[in-house]
This record gives sequence, C-alpha cells and structure tokens, in this order.
Amino acid sequence: MELAHSLLLNEEAYNQLGEVQKAEFIFEWLRYLEKLLLATSRNDVRETQKTLVEQLLSLLNSSPGPPTRKLLAKNLAILYSIGDTFSVYEAIDKCNDLIRSKDDSPSYLPTKLAAVVCLGSLYKKLGRILGNTFTDTVGNILKAMKSAESQGRYEIMLSLQNILSGLGAAAAPCHRDVYKAARSCLTDRSMAVRCAAAKCLLELQNEAIFMWSTDLDSVATLCFKSFEGSNYDVRISVSKLLGTILAKAIISQHPGTAASRQSIRRVSLEEVLELLGTGFLRGSSGFLRASGDMLKGTSSVSRDVRVGVTQAYVVFVSTLGGAWLEKNFAAFFSHILSLVSQSHPKATQTQIDAVCCRRCVSFILRTTIGGLLGEKAQLAAVKDICQAIWKLKKVMDVAASQHMLVCALQELGNLIHNLGTTAAPLLQDSSTGLLDSILSVILHPSISVRLAAAWCLHCIAVALPSYLTPLLDRCLERLTGHKSSPEAVTGFSFAVAALLGAVKHCPLGIPHGKGKIIMTLAEDLLCSAAQNSRLSAQRTQAGWLLISALMTLGPAVVSHHLARVLLLWKCVFPASPKDLETEKSRGDSFTWQVTLEGRAGALCAIKSFVSHCGDLLTEEVIQRLLPPLPCAVDLLTQLSSILKIYGSPLKTPSVVYRQRLYELLILLPPETYEGNLCAILKELAADLTAPDIQVAASTFLLPPLCHQDDLLMLSPLLQETDHRFIEEQLLLGNGVACGSLEYDPYSIYEKDVEGDSVPKPLPPALSVISSASRLFGVVCAHVGETQRLLILEQLLDRIKHTKGARQQVVQLHVVSSVSSFLKYVAGSKGCLSPEEMKRFALTLVTGALECPNPLLRCAAAESWARLAQVVDDGAFTAGLAQVSFDKLKSARDVVTRTGHSLALGSLHRYLGGISSSQHLNSCIGILYTLAQDSTSPDVQTWALHSLSLIIDFAGPLYYVHVEPTLSLIIMLLLNVPPTHAEVHQSLGRCLNALITTLGPELQGNSTSISTLRTSCLLGCAVMQDNPDCLVQAQAISCLQQLHMFAPRHVNLSSLVSCLCVNLCSPYLLLRRAVLACLRQLVQREAAEVSEHAVMFAKDSREELTPDANIREVGLEGALLILLDKETDERLCHDIKETLNYMLTSTAVEKLSLWLKLCKDVLAASADFTAVTCVDTMQEEEGDKGDDASVLTTRHDEKSHPFTNPRWATRVFAAECVCRIINQCENANSAHFDIALAQEMKKRDSRNDFLVLHLADLIRMAFMAATDHSDQLRLSGLEMLLVVIRRFATVPEPEFPGHVILEQYQANVGAALRPAFTSETPPDVTAKACQVCSAWIASGVVSDLNDLRRVHQLLVSSLTKIQAGKEALSHLYNESASTMEILAVLKAWAEVYIIAVQRHKNHRQPLKTTTCLEDSIRNGSCSSDGLLDLVYADLGTLSRLWLAALQDFALLTLPSEFASQLPAEGGAFYTAETSENAKLHYYNSWALILHATALWLTSTGFVVADPDEGASNLSRPVTPTSMCQGSSSGATIKSPEDVYTDRFHLILGISVEFLCSLRSDATMESITACLHALQALLDVPWPRSKIGSDQDLGIELLNVLHRVILTRESPSIQLASLEVVRQIICAAQEHVKEKRRSAEVDDGAAEKETLPEFGEGKDTGGLVPGKSLVFATLELCVCILVRQLPELNPKLTGSPGVKARKPQMLSEDGSRLVSAALVILSELPAVCSPEGSISILPTILYLTIGVLRETAVKLPGGQLSSTVAASLQALKGILSSPMARAEKSHTAWTDLLRSALTTILDCWDPVDETHQELDEVSLLTAITVFILSTSPEVTTIPCLQKRCIDKFKATLEIKDPVVQIKTYQLLHSIFQYPNPAVSYPYIYSLASCIMEKLQEIDKRKPENTAELQIFQEGIKVLETLVTVAEEHHRSPLVACLLPILISFLLDENALGSATSIMRNLHDFALQNLMQIGPQYSSVFKSLVASSPALKARLEAAIKGNQESVKVKIPTSKYTKSPGKNSSIQLKTSFL
Repeated sequence: MELAHSLLLNEEAYNQLGEVQKAEFIFEWLRYLEKLLLATSRNDVRETQKTLVEQLLSLLNSSPGPPTRKLLAKNLAILYSIGDTFSVYEAIDKCNDLIRSKDDSPSYLPTKLAAVVCLGSLYKKLGRILGNTFTDTVGNILKAMKSAESQGRYEIMLSLQNILSGLGAAAAPCHRDVYKAARSCLTDRSMAVRCAAAKCLLELQNEAIFMWSTDLDSVATLCFKSFEGSNYDVRISVSKLLGTILAKAIISQHPGTAASRQSIRRVSLEEVLELLGTGFLRGSSGFLRASGDMLKGTSSVSRDVRVGVTQAYVVFVSTLGGAWLEKNFAAFFSHILSLVSQSHPKATQTQIDAVCCRRCVSFILRTTIGGLLGEKAQLAAVKDICQAIWKLKKVMDVAASQHMLVCALQELGNLIHNLGTTAAPLLQDSSTGLLDSILSVILHPSISVRLAAAWCLHCIAVALPSYLTPLLDRCLERLTGHKSSPEAVTGFSFAVAALLGAVKHCPLGIPHGKGKIIMTLAEDLLCSAAQNSRLSAQRTQAGWLLISALMTLGPAVVSHHLARVLLLWKCVFPASPKDLETEKSRGDSFTWQVTLEGRAGALCAIKSFVSHCGDLLTEEVIQRLLPPLPCAVDLLTQLSSILKIYGSPLKTPSVVYRQRLYELLILLPPETYEGNLCAILKELAADLTAPDIQVAASTFLLPPLCHQDDLLMLSPLLQETDHRFIEEQLLLGNGVACGSLEYDPYSIYEKDVEGDSVPKPLPPALSVISSASRLFGVVCAHVGETQRLLILEQLLDRIKHTKGARQQVVQLHVVSSVSSFLKYVAGSKGCLSPEEMKRFALTLVTGALECPNPLLRCAAAESWARLAQVVDDGAFTAGLAQVSFDKLKSARDVVTRTGHSLALGSLHRYLGGISSSQHLNSCIGILYTLAQDSTSPDVQTWALHSLSLIIDFAGPLYYVHVEPTLSLIIMLLLNVPPTHAEVHQSLGRCLNALITTLGPELQGNSTSISTLRTSCLLGCAVMQDNPDCLVQAQAISCLQQLHMFAPRHVNLSSLVSCLCVNLCSPYLLLRRAVLACLRQLVQREAAEVSEHAVMFAKDSREELTPDANIREVGLEGALLILLDKETDERLCHDIKETLNYMLTSTAVEKLSLWLKLCKDVLAASADFTAVTCVDTMQEEEGDKGDDASVLTTRHDEKSHPFTNPRWATRVFAAECVCRIINQCENANSAHFDIALAQEMKKRDSRNDFLVLHLADLIRMAFMAATDHSDQLRLSGLEMLLVVIRRFATVPEPEFPGHVILEQYQANVGAALRPAFTSETPPDVTAKACQVCSAWIASGVVSDLNDLRRVHQLLVSSLTKIQAGKEALSHLYNESASTMEILAVLKAWAEVYIIAVQRHKNHRQPLKTTTCLEDSIRNGSCSSDGLLDLVYADLGTLSRLWLAALQDFALLTLPSEFASQLPAEGGAFYTAETSENAKLHYYNSWALILHATALWLTSTGFVVADPDEGASNLSRPVTPTSMCQGSSSGATIKSPEDVYTDRFHLILGISVEFLCSLRSDATMESITACLHALQALLDVPWPRSKIGSDQDLGIELLNVLHRVILTRESPSIQLASLEVVRQIICAAQEHVKEKRRSAEVDDGAAEKETLPEFGEGKDTGGLVPGKSLVFATLELCVCILVRQLPELNPKLTGSPGVKARKPQMLSEDGSRLVSAALVILSELPAVCSPEGSISILPTILYLTIGVLRETAVKLPGGQLSSTVAASLQALKGILSSPMARAEKSHTAWTDLLRSALTTILDCWDPVDETHQELDEVSLLTAITVFILSTSPEVTTIPCLQKRCIDKFKATLEIKDPVVQIKTYQLLHSIFQYPNPAVSYPYIYSLASCIMEKLQEIDKRKPENTAELQIFQEGIKVLETLVTVAEEHHRSPLVACLLPILISFLLDENALGSATSIMRNLHDFALQNLMQIGPQYSSVFKSLVASSPALKARLEAAIKGNQESVKVKIPTSKYTKSPGKNSSIQLKTSFL
C-alpha cells in the first residue's frame, strides 16, 4: 500500500495486483492524492496535470465502486480548481458522452454513475467558471434519469444537488426542470431516492423562489405524499425540506430580504400552520380530494404521514428559532392544541387515534417549548398554558376539549419538571392561579384529563418539593370532603397516588403522619364502597389505588400499616372455593364489575408491596400473604364461565384482573403457589391462543426476548433516536394503540421509566399477553415433565389448526412464551432432558425461523441458541448447526436464509468457542457466500451480522480467518451501493469485531500486521464517507477501537475533525458514538484533542454546525453548549465525563478559559437574580457599594455564547469550578499565594494563577448561591465553602496582617443571608450553616462588628431550633428538621471549638486591658471576642448539644435494645423516622462531642449551671424530654451524678465509635473524637475518674491501640498518644494520692507496714488485660516497632542487638517516636517498686534502642529529635524515685548498670559496621547516666574505666564539633557535686585537656570551630580550678595563665591579626582580667618569675587600651553561639 502514496498512479505496481487488491490500491491512492493535492504548489500540479487527468478519467472506465467514484470525482474537481481549467470542458464532455452511451448492461452501470458523480463534483467546486455548459449537462442528466434504475436516480439527484450548490442563482434557467424531476423522485419507490430528492429540493429552494411562494401548496402536498410508506430516514429528510420551505415562506415576509423585492405571493403564519394542519389531519389527500370515504369518515390518516408532519412542525419552528417562538407562542400553541380538538373529529374518532395524535402533539410541544426556549421564556409559556387550561375548562362539551386539556397538562407538567425550583415564583404568583387551575381540572368528567392533571401535580411536586405536602393535604382534604362525587373520588385519588409517587424523588420526604391519614382514608373508602352503588366502583378503585401508592413510601412507613393491609387483602377474597361458588350464583353484572375491580386493586397493592418493601417480606409475612392466592387462581379459572353469563361489560375488568394476577405471580417466588401451577399453566395457554386475539403486537412482545445487538439490524425504529417518542407508534402497526396513562391508572405512582415523560402503559389486552408470556416461562419451568410436554403439544396443535393472519398471531405468542421459558431455564442454570421436549421445542422454533416477520425470526434465532445452551449436549448442538447448514444450502428464499444465518451466529454467542474448528470453517464458508449475494441486501445484512457474532465469540480460534474476512469486508465496502445502508452497518459491525479480535497486536510492525492495519483504516475511511449516519457511527467506533489498540497509527487530527463535524448530528446514535470516542480520547490526550478541534474549526471553510461554536469557545465550550441542549441521559453522562477528563488534564494550563466558560454559564442566567441581590447589599453596606457592584454589573461583553442555560448546566458549571480549585491545589503553590503569583505573572504574562481570579470565584459562588434553583444554591454554597477553606490563609501583600478574603466579607454575608429565610428548604439552610461556621472559623474577619453579621444568621437559626422538633416546618419529613437542627448545632460547635483554640493560643499574661493597637491588629483580642460572642448562647447550646449526643447514643445502640428506646423518639428525632435521622447524626456528632467536651472542661465539672442543680442531665430545652418518666418521681440527681452521667456519655460515645471504626468513618470524626477525649482529660475530675477505675483506663488504651493499628494517619496516631499520656498521668495522680493519704492516715504506724500502691503490688507481676501499664507498653511498642522495625528481635531475626546503620526518621515518624518515649518514661511512676522492676528492662531496651537506631550524625553536632527525646526519657527514668526506693534500689542499680554497658557496647561493635553512630549522642547518654543515677551505678571500676576511655577517645577525634561537645559534657561532669563521681574523670582527663590546650599555642586556631574548642577547653580548666581543693588551686592556675598569656598580641600584631586571632586575644585578655584579681598572689609570682610573659602582657594591655571598650561587647557576642548550644544541652537532658 505504500506504493500507492505518490502523486501519479504507480501503474506498474497496480498491474501486478489481483482484482480485489486493485480496487483497494486505487482507493488508497485517491485518498492520498486528495491530501497531497491540497499540499502541493500550483506549479507542480500544472506540470503533472495532463497525465493525472488522463489517469483519473481512465479510471472512469474501470467500473469504480461507490466510495471510489466519489473520491475520484472529488480529486478531479480539486485538480482543476488548483491547476489550469482550460481542459475541464473536455472532461465534462467525456462524462456527458459516457452518460449518453446506449450501453445498458449492468457491467457498464458503474462507469455511468461515476460520470454522473464527476459532473456533480466539478460543478460544485468550479461553479460559475464553467459558464453556460450547465444547461446541456443538466438536460443530459435529466434525460438519462428517465431510463435510470434506482441507483442511477439516487446518484443523479445528489449530482443535481451539487450542481445547484455550485452554480447558485446562475442555474435559474434549469430550476423548473430540476424541480419537475425531483418531484417525481420524492415519491419514488426506493427510499434512498426519496432522501436524495429531498436533499436536491432543499438545495433548490435556496434560489428557486417559486417553491416557497406560488408552488408552496403543491410542495406541501408532495411532501405529504412522500411521507406515505416512508422509512425513518425519508421522514427526517422530507420533514427537513418541508419545515425549511415553510419557515422560508415566513422569513421572506420581512422587508429587505431578497424575496420581498420581487412581487411574490404573501403567505401568512396562519396559512402555513393551516397547511401543516391539513397534512396532519387529512394526510396526502389534501384539500381537494375529500372523496367519498373521507366524507363517510372511514379512512384514517396513515400514521407515517402524521409522524412525518409532526417532525416537519418541529423543523419549521426550530428553523425560525427560539426568539420567533417566544413572540408567536400563543398562536402556535393554540394551533397545535387544535390538532386534537373536536373540530377535527377525524383525528380523535377512536381511542387509538386520539392517543397517537396526542403523542404527536406532545412531541411538538416538548421539542419546541422544551428545546428552544430559555428558562425565562419557558416561565412565560407556563403562564400562557395556564390561561389555555382555564379557557378549555370552561368549554361545556367534554369530548371537544378533553384531548387538548391532556396535551396542555402534560406539557405544563414537563415544563415545570424541567424548570425545577426556578419555577417557584410562578407558583407564588396568585394572578396565574396555576395550582388552582390544575386542581379544578381534577374534577373533569374525562378520566384521561383527570389522570393528566394528577400527573401534572406529580411533576410540580418533583420540581418543587416544598409543594409536595401542601398539595397532598389539599387533595386529601378534597377527597374526604367530596366522597359523594364519583369524579372527585377518582380524580383526587389519582392525584394523591401521583403525589405519593413523587416522594421518592424528593430527598426531604413528607411528614410521617401522612401515611396514617392516607391508610385510614383508603380503609374508609373501601368500607363505604358498598353503601352507595353509584360510587362503589370508584371508591373501590380509589381505596386500593391509595394503598398501592402508599407502598412506594418504603418499609419505614409501611411497617406501621402492614397488619391492616394484610387484613384487607384477606377479606377481599372468599375464604374457600365453596364461597366462590355461592358468589357466582348470586351476583349480577354490576356487582361482578365492582368485585373484579376490587380484587384487581388488591392484587396490585400486594404487587406494589412486594416490589417496594422487600425488607418486610419475612417468613411470617409471606405466610400471611399466601392464603388468598389459591382463591385468586380459582377465580382466574372461573372467569371464562362468568364472562359467558354476564357478557361484555365484564370483558375489560376480567382482562385487568388476569393481568394483575400474572404480574403479582411473576414477582412472587414460584414455591408460594406450587399447588396451583397446573391450573395457572392451562389459563396461560388459553390466554396465549385465545380465539379472539386479532392484534399482532410483535414489537412489544419480542424485543425483550431478542438480543439487543440483533435488534439494531432489524429496523431503525427499534434503535434509540430523538424521535423515539412518536416513532414508536409506527412500530406497533396501525391497529395497535400506543401506551397511554388511561389504560392503567395504577401506573401513575410507578417510577418513571424515561426521565420526566409520562408513564405509558399499554392497553390491558396487550399487556396481559406480555405478562402471560413472561409468567409462562416461570411456571413452565416448575411444573412436572409430563405436564410440560402436554402443554407444548397443545400449543403446537393450536398453531397448526389456526389459519391465515390469526395463525401468525398465535405463533408469535407461543414462540415468545417458549422463548421466555428457555431464557428462564438458562438463567436458572436448569437443563431439558426428555427427547420429546427437545423435539417439540425444535419444531416450534424452526417454524418461527422461517416466518415472514423479521422480529419473530430474530427471537427464534435467540431461542434456537438458548435451546442448545439448555440441552447442553455437543451432539445436539452439532445437529442444530447441521439443520441450518442444510437449509441454507438448499433454500433460495430470503426468509429462510436470513433466519438460519442468524441462528448460526446466535449458537456461537451462547456456546462461544466450544464448537470445533471444522464447524467454524463451514459456518464461515456459508456466511461468506451469503454475504456476497448482491441480489438480496437483506440476506447480506443478516449473514454479515451473524459473521460479526462469530468473530466476536470465536476468540483466538478466528485468527486464521482474519485476512480473508477482512478482504471480503473491504471488497463489499467498496462495492455495495450506498443505498443499502443496512449492509454497510453490518459490515461495520464485522470490522469492529475483527479489530477487537486483533487487539493490541495491531501495534506490531510485521508486514502482515501492517497490511491488516492499513486495511482496517481503509475500511474506516470508506465508512466515514458513507452518507448513512449509523454507518458513520460504526466508523467512529472502529476508529475508537483502533486508537485504543494502536494509537500511533490513527491520525488524531482527522479523527477529531470528523468528531467535531458530527457533534451536533440530528442522529442520536451518531452523537453517542462521537461522545463515546471523545471520552476515550481525552482520557489520554485532552490538550491535543482540544487543540485539533480549534485548529479544525478555524481552518474549516464550510461553517460548522451552528450549535457547536468551537471557533469561539473551544471544544470545551461546545460540549457545555451541547450539554445544555441534550436530553438523552446517556449522552449527557458522557459529555460530563468528557468534560471532567478534560478539566482534570487541562484546568491548570487553561485556567482562564475554564473559569471564563463557567463564569459565562453562571452569569448567563444571572439577569433575574441580579435584581434580587442589589438592594439587599446596597442597603446594608452603604459605603461598600463597590462590592455589590462587582456582583451585579451585568455582562458588558458582546453576545453571550450561552443563551439562558438550564439550571442543570449551571449546577454542572458550579461543580466544575470546585474541581478546578482542587486541580490547582495539586499544582503550583503560586495558585494560593498572591505575591508569588503576581511576581510570576510579571515574569511571563502567559502564567496564570487561581488567586488572581479570586474576585471571579467569589462572584460565581455568589450568583449560584442566590439563584432561584435550590440545587444551584447548594452548589453555590459548596463553591463558597471550598473558596473559603482554600483561600482563608492567603495574606494580602498590600496590607500586612490582613488576608486577601477580607475584602469580600460583604459578598459572603450577602450570599449567605437568603439561605436563612423562613421559606428556604432545610438542606440549603444546613449547607449555609456549614459555610457560616467555616467563615467564622477561618479567621478571615478579625473585627467583631463585621463578624456579627454572619454570627447573627447562626443566632437566628439557633432561636428557630430551640423549640425542638415540634416547631419546625411541617412541609417535609421529620428527619429533614433533624438535619437542619443538627447542622445548626454542628456549625455552632465548630465555631466554639475554634474560639476556644484561639483563646488558648492568644492567652497572654497581660489581660485585655493592656491590649495595644498592634495586638488588636493581630487579632489577639478578637480571639477572646469570638469566645464572648459564643458565650452568650453557651448555656442554651450546651443543653442542646448534650441532648443531641444523648439522641446519638440511643440511636447507635444495637438492634436488640430497640425495645428500651423511648417510644416518642429523642430530643430531635421521632421514633418513626429514626432510620433516616441516623444518617444526619452520623454527619454531625463528632464536632458536637468535641464542643461539649470543651464546654465541660471549661466549667471544670465544678460550676453547675444555676438552673441545672435540680434538673437532671438529659433534660434538653425541648418539650419532649426523654426522662420525664423518671424525673417526675422524687429522684433529683446530685451534681456528682450529673457529672458522672455526662462523663460516661462522652466516654461511651467515643469508645463505641473508636472501637468499631467503620471504613467510611471520616478523618474529621476520628480527630474530633480524640480531641474530645483530650479535652476531657485536661481537667482533674475526669482524670480522677479514669485513674480510680483501672478497667476503664485499660479499655480506653485497648481502643486507642486499635485506632493506631487501623489508621495510618500520623495526626490521628499523635492525637491517640496524647490521650494515652493523659491516661498515664491520671493513673500517676491516683497512685500519688493514695500514697499521700495512706501516709497521712498511717503517719504514726511503722513505715514497713504501708501497703504497696501502684501496679505490680508486692509481687511485681503484671497481668495482661488487667494491667494498665502492660496495655500502655503494648501500644508504645506498636508505635516504636512500626517506625523502627529493628527494635523487634523477632523481626530482625537475631536474638542480640544487631549492629546496623542508624537512620533518620521522617518528621511525622520522629514526632510519634518522641511521644511514645515520653509515655514510656512516665510508666515507672504508676508502678509499685516491685512492678517498676518488671517493666524497667523493657523500657530501657526500647529507649536505648531508639537512641542506637537513630543516632545519626547531623551537621553542626545537632541531635536528631528522636535522640533528644530518648535522652530526655532516659533522664526521666534514671531520676525516678523508684531507683532510690529501698525495695527496688538494688535491682534498679543492676539494671541501670546493664543499660550503661549496652550503650558502651554500641561503640565497640563486634564487626566494624557501626561507624556511622553519632559519638556526641552516645557520650551525652553516658553523661546522663553519670549525672542522673545514684553514684553506685556508674562508679564501679570496670564501667567507670570504660566511660573514661570513651571520653579520652573522643577527645582524640579530629572533628571540631565532637571536641566542642565533649568539652561541654566534661564541663558538666567536672562540676558534679559528688567527688566520688567527678574526681576519677578529673584525674584521668585533666592532663589530656592541658596538653591539647598547650598544643594550640604551637598551632594557631584557623577558624571559629578551633577557636571555640579552645574557649571550651579553657572553661573546663576554669571549672577545675573552682572544683579543686584549696591547696591544689595555685598549681592549676599557674598552668592556666601561661596558656592564656600566650594568646595575647602586642599593638603591632593586633593591627595585622586575623579576626580569629583577635577574638582569641580578646577572650584571653578578658579571662586574665577575671582570674588575675581572684588569684593575685599566684598571678604576681608567675609574672615576676617569667619576664617574657610579663612583657607580652604589658604590650597587649597597652595595645588594647583604646579598643578594649569597643571590643569587649563583640567578644561576648562571638562567644555566644558556643554558650547557647551548651546551655541548650544542659536544659535538655542533664
């Protein structure tokens, strides 16, 4: 194929190929040529033009296939447009000659067609350049058309379209001729020709004015004719033509258009609508031919005409646009409604016609009003519809207005449903009277109208949940009040049922008590039904309908009424068969009607119960459900005899009864009606083959039984399209009604199937069949084998014995039942055994496989394969395949060949690659042959579809067949005419399956693979050029697969441009394919895709679809616009996913673009919100008007890309903003640092950071938070919350001490205020509370007065909730008020926690009186101020918090304690709604717990509230106190008890939560819980409780241990350790207290008799599980070993201490280890002396272990934080009183010696691995031992000697830092007061130090480190002098002085000395000045004895005289670093 990539055709390579390859080669060359020509310079093209033209024209004669001829023509046109045009006339003549040729043979046809296509292309590209040649050409083409066959007519029409397009107005002379020709083609028998003619006419009408003026009527009539017998594509094309022409006729009325300058016929809107109306009502018979049958009223308009006209209406309005519709809405609406008025009785003469017409009218209204109008215009439309309803209601003639009312009400419902809460102002507007109008129509005499009104109320309730309860109340009130009016009883019962169905869509629910009212009312209706025969039927129906609808409220409500429902259920059926007999003999027709209605209702109620309350179906309930079932089945068997007696009035009730019973039985497990299986089966068989069935409704019975993929090839009607709603009626055939609500009122409360559209149940006669066939499958699988055989035999007989059309119907029913039986058996993994059974099933299915109905064949093929699956026997399967092979070989008819070819594919689908390869080969062979049968496109389609299944399911076995299959596919793609789109669709499926089979191998580079890959890409290219949209969709999904497996080989830019073109295609499946592909592409390369799209939009000459404005708003914006217009859920989901992926990849790089898009979407609707926010902000701020204006200035930009986006799109945009902020958080820190951002922006203006857009973020959040739509308000508040949390700490560089958010406080206040009004729903208020608390807690606002505004909102909500659950709104479920109350309490809790923390952080010794200006600015005052703000309400809050915690504690009790819970619920929840309330408690308890703990600690458990003394703990502010029962007695609790209760409440909740952490427990909750425990243990009283109750302490420790094990977060582990430390402190305090009191009590007694306090008592034993210390040790070991696994000998695998390299821990790790060490060092104090001996080895091992493992050398001799902690811990342990206590002294001494030995051993490792240990750390540890233990530990000679050696060794180390530290440590040892300890060190080391200092004299110090060594050394010597005994001092001083003097410099040297020497000089001089006077005698004698020293001293003093004053301070200064570090060291450990 590479050889095809040249400018000229490589004829050499071409001639060597076979036929098939030649076609491929040519196509590939032409594809390449097209790209190449556009890229080649004009001169190069001209050089080769002659040869190229010859080559291209010669190809015309090689009979090119359709795709090739199209490309050939395109290249020819491009060539002439770039090169010279003079030879073009020859080319045109040649084409014309080819067309004129008399050769009519099929082999010559492709050449003729190619010539036609070439002409079209040349004229399109070159247009008027071609002068007047076109008249001859057009004449020639039109002449050829007369004799052309359908393919020729198709190509000629398209070619004419191109010619017209190229010539424009110049083609006027031919317009009439073309028009004539196209007219005849518009009613052609070939559908493809009709489509082409429509396109040609559409092009013609651009210039041919007569089409939309003088000939308008005839064009319309022609289109109506064209609709007759049309298919979906024709309806789309012709309706586009008709709609456009009519719109043109209207548009041309405006002056200034081209048309108005010529005198043409004027057409008014009325006339145009009248024209369309005629088509809708009378079809193509038009005005003139109102022939006899029309007048007699027998002929009805065919449905396809009506559907076509319906689509034309939509095109007409869409072309004129939304603004036009807004202006002319009233006229348009009344015209559309009039289509179903009684003035046209034809349209609605039968129920079936009426339903279909209503569907069409609803579709027109839905697509135009719902699709074209923005929200504001829709609100206006709602008002207009309301007026129309008022008017129609007044019409006296019921029949005249009923259908109009139904359509108006349904559209009203849909509109409000889509508007959501944005429609709220409309309902509040009394002038519209919306609700009144709907409620008044509920009493309409027509049942359809009553149902439509009820459904409309359902939509209102779903859209505006706050109206649900009031509407329910109004309807219930009317229903109770008008019990005697039959219309009211049915109407209002429908309304109540519809409203109950809305509850599941409203998360806030309805008050629980409503269920009881409805149940009582239903019972009342059922009981009173018999009292008045006029109302019996209505009341019975209403009663059961209410009960059925009540069931949808779910188990929580139904459980309270279940007993009553079951009783009613039991009573409605006779108790025994005998009673049924007596009933039969007694009743009359009317009583039977009522009885059947009642029983059907009861069955429906139970069905509703089973499907909605599955949780209540316990064994016991099932046992109570069962008794009436046998009786219900008995009645079923008797129905036919009852019907015979009473005749037709019972016909419908009996069918409904059957259907209800079948539906219930399908839901129940078959075991429940085992005894009745046979009786049921007989009835089912009778139903399915009943003699009076006329209607063949295959389209609703079979699709569920066929495979989804197979349905796609049958008919576009079965596929999902935008017109599915109306196209459905064509599927069902003329005799069958579409679904409609009046056929089954009980469906009004069911879950809506498709979004917001009305439920569409089919008529009972149809739905009973579909229920029967489903139930047949279940029952047949459960009866005995003999019974099963008998039934199947009967069914087969029935088929044989019926004749004609009825036979088809019976066959259809039987096959669908058997299919559902096989499907059921296969699904339940059963199998079929007896031969007979197989034979019957086979006969049945084979018969169906050869049936003319394609759907039936499809279902039969599915059953064929299911049969093989169920029998599960290889031989049987092979036999089935053989049957198909034989049939396919012998049969010639289309039906048999299609049926059996699909059967082969289905076998593979269910049995996969099991079949032998030989079987596979023969299958493929046969299907190849069938696929090439060009005489029958149907056979090709089915065979190829079957082949695609085999490819899919054969797996790797198919590899050998890949090449031949691929070349077959390519050959067919290149040769099958485009008119056979269905063949191309099947080819696409095959190609897709092949690509999947090849998979990632497509990436390979071998020749064979690259050939396959090229062929795949070529196939995709052919399909992309196909005119059929579904084939294009296949091409896109094939390219998507290729991109997944071999991304490098797919040209991304051409793929993206193809996607952009089809983004707004009118075909739903193509749009879905585009988005599925885009979604995949952007996951990998979002930025590239976006760039390609914009490039393509800029380059593309032809205007892209106007909907997707990629050029201006990029692909992202285009997708947002599409999301706003799109209604298909799956598509919307894909658009959102795609946008999310793009946002994740590009949000940071394209920050401005994304923010602008979101802002545009949110601002586009802000026009009517802006009005509401101006005034509120202006009046409050006054001088801060600028803030308000930021938010209200309406966009000054030019026209908006987004016009009136829906609220759902705005919500999505708001969510996107939150995602953008999150993306930025993971990117550059400059996004949240304004100074850095501004600096980087200056550096490079392309940089962009989020913080620079803060004003926009606030503005967007404000706009969203103050919108009318509640969902948008929630999103806006969430956005505000995210902004506050992310930006709260960003400082404002221009005003130090302030944060950047501070300037927006007015905006935040204004955004929050509306959420606290009384009519705001609780979920919005709850969210707003969260934002309030976040704002106050963020610390942005420090000024109390400013803070008060937001604080005031919280205060107001607190006042509101103080009244408890009773006072809150009764609009929603009680759990909604629980949510609101808890949200308010949680918000206050957060504020209080923050206030307390700030108060702690800012607590200063100076009280607030001395608060200076700067401290005010730093906010230290406001910290107290915030606490003061909360303090005012703290009394109330604390009681509410405690009440909430008590509720939470009750709700978290296990279910076995349910009986002990208070009957009326808790403080804030009611007993019935406890399940729903739990969730809200789970969300808020943690912070409330923390706040309560803080409040309790602040009162210190000491100060009781003044009003608290007498009352008990659990008395909240609410009227329903939980403990009323107990408190009404005498027991008044003492404060001590109250505190104990509170303490246990907090502790209990915490422990319960922490010990069973659920996986969904948030970090926030765990942290809050641990902080609460910390707060609790901060004060003495709770500590004493924990200390005195050891079990409690141990339990807490175990729980904390578990938290540490299960949660990795360091912050949580640290918080847990802090609690552990507090528990140990509590235990220490307790032990101390006991010892103290024991000493006080037994002061007189002997010391020995004192009992031992502390753990371990006298024995020292610690019992695991009973010991606090043991539990603590476990926990600390866990922490330490997790950070330092080497501490665990088991883990390291060696018993002893294995020397290893020390390691540096992470910061978190270090913190955790340090905290654990602090706890360890506290433990001995909790033990008795004996106990301390038991734990000491462990503690020492761990502490020294940490020291050893983490003693890393750090620069500057610092100690790592873990080493510091272990030294601190060592010091704590060594100085423990237990070391001195007499009982433990000896043991401690031994253990401490061992510990010291261990430390010393660290130095002398066995092998030389431990060189990296830090000597300073170890020396410090030794020093700690020396200084902190009793002398006998360290003074034993062997240890002392080793210690001294270590010091000696370290003094020898060259590292100056080590030396400095060593000197410092020795300094502290020398000072030790006990000579026994210090003297040995002095003796051994003093001389060393002396020598070292004297060395310095010879080697002058060169840097500060050496200087410091000298200084430290001198200090040590000075210390020696002070420590030494009197008589030893003089010699020491005599040694010291010469060293000091040797460093002095004389005045000459001083000038030239380095700074270090000068510092040394100053230091020496200073010390001499100090020492001299102290030891003057020694000093004098020394100076006297050595003249050299004296001279030096004098010179130095002289030279220093002047500078001494200045130098002393600096010398001090230089000394300070050393001094500091030594001080630090001392304070740390020694």
